[in-house]
Amino acid sequence: MDFAIALLAVLLDLALGDPRRLYHPVRALGALMDREEAIVRSAGGLSLKWWGILFVLFNALGAWLVVRLLTSIPVLGWLIALYLAYTGLALGQLWRDGRRVARLIDAGDLSNARLALAHLVTRDTSAMDEQALRRSLAETMSENMNDGFVAPFFYLVIGGPALLWLYKTVSTMDSMWGYKTERYREFGWAAARTDDVLAFLPARMTAFFMLGAGWFMSLDVHRAFDNMRTDALKTESPNAGWPMSAAAWLLGAWVGGPAVYFGRLKDKPVLGPTEGAWNSIKTKRLLRMILATGFVSTAALAAYFAMLFAAA
Repeated sequence: MDFAIALLAVLLDLALGDPRRLYHPVRALGALMDREEAIVRSAGGLSLKWWGILFVLFNALGAWLVVRLLTSIPVLGWLIALYLAYTGLALGQLWRDGRRVARLIDAGDLSNARLALAHLVTRDTSAMDEQALRRSLAETMSENMNDGFVAPFFYLVIGGPALLWLYKTVSTMDSMWGYKTERYREFGWAAARTDDVLAFLPARMTAFFMLGAGWFMSLDVHRAFDNMRTDALKTESPNAGWPMSAAAWLLGAWVGGPAVYFGRLKDKPVLGPTEGAWNSIKTKRLLRMILATGFVSTAALAAYFAMLFAAA
């Protein structure tokens, strides 16, 4: 039953994306976390790091418990489980948003492409040229392939909607608080470290699922396999470099380099072949690869679940 929900959730995600008319649980989490931060800033007492640790425990375990209770409601619980599973996945919306940015770039509408990309990234997009736009799009789509789909789907398969939303709660805290800025360095420490732990295995799975997608697309899988680990270890994050480096080597164009975050220039490591430039063809391949990776990861985790079921 749980895996039937997981497969239906994937189909709904691909078909519907993130409909604006439906209330998304992440918005409730975001509002809760804004309120929590406001309380901390005015309360004092514990250090910011300890407040962050307490909120990670409270929010993650609270999300798990609430979802468990909701999905255990007779009859209605199945529909709630399906809705929460569907809203916990983001492959469909990631692909739609990426395609929109790519079409604007291809049309030469760089101004609107910068605005559209700004909704997907935290870096400043206002001065990006075509190459920087394509490179940043590839970077965020490959990284979010793990954060938005593979990791939540992995936790959905092994632990149902409750474990998925424990992960999503931690991921949301990391996206809101997990920055190495003066404001969040201490308060967001626990969220960032917990997200690193939970995403450790899925991030590496994502990279190998991308290799599988690359094989189906006749991309240079051997070159990507030989180089992605070396590049993945260059990044500050223990996880983000894996899907980004896999995508860069498969598509033959580099990602990373200088980018502006919160008004400051950050020189990020270059991942992928330094001689490779982005163009319309490679961006279209990126979009196809993202979808193909979704199919490969779903099939791989379905096979895993089937083996567990057969062994039980």
